[in-house]
Amino acid sequence: MIKRDWGTFMLTIYEPKYEDLWFRQMMMNDEETMSYNHAWGGTIPWPEEAWKDWYDDWMINHEGKRYYRYLINQEGQFVGEIAYHRDADTQYEIADVIIYSQFRRRGYGSEALDLLCAEAKKNGITVLYDDIALDNPAIELFMKHGFTEEYRTEETMILRKTL
Repeated sequence: MIKRDWGTFMLTIYEPKYEDLWFRQMMMNDEETMSYNHAWGGTIPWPEEAWKDWYDDWMINHEGKRYYRYLINQEGQFVGEIAYHRDADTQYEIADVIIYSQFRRRGYGSEALDLLCAEAKKNGITVLYDDIALDNPAIELFMKHGFTEEYRTEETMILRKTL
């Protein structure tokens, strides 16, 4: 368990090793986990041949533009991921929180979002954004954690939080 200034967490942040990427692949291929992504096509094929380049970009040569970690529960299980990256078009830091479907509705998403915001702030990020499909129930979670609507399109809501 990790003790933070504002409470005790059920989750631990973990920097995945290359051989741990099976978990990310499993999440991206799981229809229920990726149901939030239906507006962008749902599941995302991520064959093992793509792992090396991705790992190099996100974990080794991230140049401060990308952050990626797994979340581990008190039983030692991988339960999800937190990440952010600088979007080349908008120049926004875009948040990413995914909880594997079998671990949802346990408070992990809420905790994951708090952990991501704390890590981003620690890394010098002052504002986080996320683009969420308008019918995604995660909008409510983000709003409860201090994100506000920046703007919306016909398909997505852009949320913003000053850290």
